[in-house]
Amino acid sequence: MRTRTHAPIRIYPPESRVDPNVPVEESVGGMAELVKEGKTRFISLSECSAESLRRGSAVHPLASLQMEYSWFSRDAEEQGQIDASKELGLAMMAYAVLGRGMLSAQLPKVADDIRAQLPRFHSPNLEKNLRLRSALEAIARGMNATLAQLSIAWPMAQGLRAGVFIVPIPGAKSRRHLEENARAANIVLTANDLAEIDRIVPPNAASGTRYPTGQMHRLNV
Repeated sequence: MRTRTHAPIRIYPPESRVDPNVPVEESVGGMAELVKEGKTRFISLSECSAESLRRGSAVHPLASLQMEYSWFSRDAEEQGQIDASKELGLAMMAYAVLGRGMLSAQLPKVADDIRAQLPRFHSPNLEKNLRLRSALEAIARGMNATLAQLSIAWPMAQGLRAGVFIVPIPGAKSRRHLEENARAANIVLTANDLAEIDRIVPPNAASGTRYPTGQMHRLNV
């Protein structure tokens, strides 16, 4: 009898991020050669520190920074990447704006998912984060929006407030989800709305780290 084997669960963060063993100037310089050769047009960095963003930009103009950014992950504010993006004239691509499913319409089942490794989906962190989710759902209902739409509209509004073009890049498993996500662009959040959201989910409000403790050293390099 043959037994089914499962592929190993992917460990995050992926290797495409800044290598702590290689100067960022060297990495950006290598990509700059590809720009000269016409093999790529733009260079962006992912999950790097504000310092690395500035150092890389000094070697070759950068187009954008890709970084996790949501109500539950506000490192880009706390550690200066949004300020650096404004200073350097970069856009920011915000991924995981739905909190890896924590802020979507239905909570995902994580038993066979990468999220099973993430501390925010473990008890008692999960229960604390679900209470934050419930409070945010109430705000969304008051705006005649879904929680997902409000989650997508928020980083765009934060970008306008900070003077940075922030582009949320949520996933969508169906056309219905895609169309729902697109309607988030019609939501206008006032200063009072943003203040109320900040009251509910200020920086570091989420319980649990973004990744397992042993992987956190790969962020903001």
